Amino acid sequence: MNKQLYVIQDGKPELVTIRNYTLADIEGLIDVQRLSFPPPFPEELWWNKEQLKEHITRFPEGALCAEVNGTIVGSMTGLIVQLEQYGHKHTWSEITDEGYIRNHNPQGDTLYVVDICVVPSYRKSGIGKWLMQSMYETVVHLGLSALLGGGRMPGYSQHADQLSAEQYVDKVMAGELKDPVITFLLRCGRVPVAVAENYLEDEESCNYGTIMQWRNPFIT
Repeated sequence: MNKQLYVIQDGKPELVTIRNYTLADIEGLIDVQRLSFPPPFPEELWWNKEQLKEHITRFPEGALCAEVNGTIVGSMTGLIVQLEQYGHKHTWSEITDEGYIRNHNPQGDTLYVVDICVVPSYRKSGIGKWLMQSMYETVVHLGLSALLGGGRMPGYSQHADQLSAEQYVDKVMAGELKDPVITFLLRCGRVPVAVAENYLEDEESCNYGTIMQWRNPFIT
């Protein structure tokens, strides 16, 4: 994939390239992780060079980045799985092979989102939504049935003493509470299908993840 589009940054259109990332982009991708996931997010969960090399060689179609004026400002990574092997109650580590995607299955039916991140200075520009849209295009292009992935729910830690994780998601869906990640994914067209316990080591989400899906509209 290689396409150009405009986003609105600081009130004016700015040209962005969305393309497959390569070995030459590894340092830039790690910088994006560092800026996107500051503490208390665990540093050891940032991409390392070996993981990125696996993404590029095993499933280059699922390795996307957003570039502005030669600088990478966002990225998104996926792999293909056979959903029935994992179901909706899984952990991030087991379904992504701890981010190495060595379990990538070219004959699978579902594109699973390993990660999406945008540097803070570009988070209101629409780049994240365009990365997601580009991954939907990859789903359609490859003839897969759906895109699936677990989203953080960073607002949950503020309500965990009163609500179960499922109740928290229900209240977000009812409009009674707001969660920045769940709301972002809803705006991108994703639909919650499950809540996974111990999904990812994430203090703000109390280690839960909301499993959210986008179905290929051309496959019934």
